[in-house]
Amino acid sequence: QVQLVESGGGLVQAGGSLRLSCAASGRSFSSYAMGWFRQVPGKEREFVAAISWSGGEPLYADSVKGRFTMSRDNTKNTVYLQINSLKPEDTAVYYCAARSRRPWVVGRTVPNEYDYWGQGTQVTASS
Repeated sequence: QVQLVESGGGLVQAGGSLRLSCAASGRSFSSYAMGWFRQVPGKEREFVAAISWSGGEPLYADSVKGRFTMSRDNTKNTVYLQINSLKPEDTAVYYCAARSRRPWVVGRTVPNEYDYWGQGTQVTASS
């Protein structure tokens, strides 16, 4: 069982930056691949980024590539999402998620492939 708590969201001017954190509690955090997703009302949850249990090069959605950076610190049981050059279309509730399924490259962009979810944190870009 893994519990996930996101933080760091807020209201930021377009072009600004934010760093989201996702703190995990429970066992074996380092055995979970992690993902960030986002959702706006009336739309499906959208993949943002994912990283394997050991770290390494994350996978990004095309819409955030070059602006968002995902990382993890297994010593702190935490994953991060650095958001730069924020755009109004980035406005959403951001969720982190954990999955234990192997291989991690299969299904890593699909919300149903994740086992645990946080409660979400709101990110709003003002224009």
